[in-house]
Amino acid sequence: MPLPIAVLVSGSGSNLQSIIDKSSAGVLDAEVRLVVSNRPDAFGLERAKKHGIAQAVIEHTAYPDRQAFDAEMARVIEASGAQVVALAGFMRMLSPWFVQRFAGRLLNIHPALLPSFPGTHGQRDAAAYGVKISGCTVHFVDEQMDHGPIIIQAAVEALPGEGADALGQRILSIEHRIYPQAIQWLATGRLRIEGRHVFLEKAGLPKANLWVNSPCLVNPPLEDGF
Repeated sequence: MPLPIAVLVSGSGSNLQSIIDKSSAGVLDAEVRLVVSNRPDAFGLERAKKHGIAQAVIEHTAYPDRQAFDAEMARVIEASGAQVVALAGFMRMLSPWFVQRFAGRLLNIHPALLPSFPGTHGQRDAAAYGVKISGCTVHFVDEQMDHGPIIIQAAVEALPGEGADALGQRILSIEHRIYPQAIQWLATGRLRIEGRHVFLEKAGLPKANLWVNSPCLVNPPLEDGF
């Protein structure tokens, strides 16, 4: 049976869409049971509605503190039957209580090559710094921002003076591939965490380059369908 997941969004939800698309295509062995947003105007909610997926709006401003907000999210997520939580542009720090409740079942995607450029503006910070290589990271979530054990990373070239928007668009096209892939590995029980290291069972040999609009390097390599 497909792995039931909940996806948390605060905005557009384009990574949510990539997960839905891979699931609908039969490539991803996961089913989005619920989409949760802390913002009632998040377009990710419209994406969920279009595909007949349950939605929940839990506005953080309605709760006295972060843990009370997180407790309500956990209640709604668990009531949906979701076993894994995927953050897809969710712009809230989660409490240690929430992280521990979903430990090993809580994923995030970040638009930079962690541990470089954590925080809410990874693409902008990388472009401003003048890096020659940038990219994105899928990782398990721990109590620190953009810090947990890394599952997969993709690196793309960063061009001098191109700016955050252009770099961000090229990174985003790769995000839409590596995030469903990471979820697929989790859904099929192929990920093992030892300290900061994530091991992928039955991993293929690394590929030198994968072409997606521009040359990029992905490790572990993407599998068929992703």
